[in-house]
Amino acid sequence: MARRLRFNGTNSGDGGCPALHEDLDTGEWIVQGKPLTDPEDLSQLQHFNEGETAVVVPPELLVHFGPKEVTRVPKIIALDEFRRLFRTFEHSAWRLETRRGYASDRAEKTYREFVETGTVAWDLDDEWCRNMRAQTAAGKRVGRVRIVDNPPTTGQLYLLNNAKRNSATGEEMRNLWRADAERLQLPAEDFWIFDSRFIALLHFDEADTLLNVELITEPAEVMRYAQVRDAALHHSTPYEQFAALVAATEE
Repeated sequence: MARRLRFNGTNSGDGGCPALHEDLDTGEWIVQGKPLTDPEDLSQLQHFNEGETAVVVPPELLVHFGPKEVTRVPKIIALDEFRRLFRTFEHSAWRLETRRGYASDRAEKTYREFVETGTVAWDLDDEWCRNMRAQTAAGKRVGRVRIVDNPPTTGQLYLLNNAKRNSATGEEMRNLWRADAERLQLPAEDFWIFDSRFIALLHFDEADTLLNVELITEPAEVMRYAQVRDAALHHSTPYEQFAALVAATEE
C-alpha cells in the first residue's frame, strides 16, 4: 500500500529539492535531497548499511519544516556517559547556569570554607581542572554564563569566587543579571551544548539536587539552545568585571 505523504516544506525557491515530507500513518519523515556519493564522505558515516542512501540538505530545512509538536520520549543518559562528554567533545563545550544554588556545591568543603571566610583556596590540580586544561590547551573552547540574582545568593557568590578556578583552566567565565536574562526571555534551564550538535539538559529537583541528564540531538531543539547561548554570551559580562561590580554594590 502506498504511503500517504504530506509535503511539509522546501528551502528551494522554485519548490524543488531539498524538501521534507511526513508519512501521515507512520509518523516517519522522508527527506528529499541530493545524494551523497563521494566514497570518502560515505566512509565517514556511522551505522551506514548496504542499501541505504545518504542525502545532503541544509540545516534550515529541518529547523523550519521539521516536527515542532511531537510526543518526545526523553533520552536520559548515565552520569558516567555525561562525564565522558567532557573528554570526547571535538571543539566546544558551553553551559548556562540558572539556579540560585546547587546541592552539590553546598556539600563541598570549599563551600563551608567560603561561608566562614569569604574566600577559598581552590585546588587547581583535581581531575576536572586537569582535563579542562588539556582540552583548552588543544584549542577547544569551553565557557559558561552564570545567571545571578540582585542581590546574589550565597550559592551565587560562591560560584563567582569559583570562577577563578574555572578561568585558570582556560574556561571563559561570564555572568548575567537575572533581570536581564528574563528580559531576554532566556529559559530557566541548565544545559551544556557540545560542538553545537547536541544538548545535555540538566534536571534538578526543588532542593537543587541533580536528578538526571537528558541528551537532546533533534536539530531544531539544538538550534534553539544555540540561540540561547548566543544571546547569553552577547549580553553577559566577563566574571572579573562582574565580580568587581558586585563587590562595589556591597560596600
